[in-house]
Amino acid sequence: MCSSGFRIKQVIVLRSDIKMSPGKAAAQASHAAVSSAEEARRNYPSWWREWIEGGQCKIILKANSETELLEMERKARDMKLPTALITDMGLTELEPGTITALGIGPAPSNLIDKITGSLPLY
Repeated sequence: MCSSGFRIKQVIVLRSDIKMSPGKAAAQASHAAVSSAEEARRNYPSWWREWIEGGQCKIILKANSETELLEMERKARDMKLPTALITDMGLTELEPGTITALGIGPAPSNLIDKITGSLPLY
């Protein structure tokens, strides 16, 4: 886990209300991490660079529902943070179109914490 001294971090939020095997959850978290990092690289290069050079701090949290995940995505977009909402293709365990994860950041920790600071670890 990242220490509290990290100025830039990335948060991945996985839904806890759907059944995913550990491998599936890891894949969905990976999709969210890569996709939101790519958005940061394109649109917030200084945040991305600091994050890359600082060890790529990531925190994995859980949300209780799709509604909660969508509300966090809306807040992150309103705050102009890099985000990635992940929807499963339905090739293995889940129905096509199931929203599974949200990536936020890399971005300043204090901004991300306004959205996800009360969520439990996954």
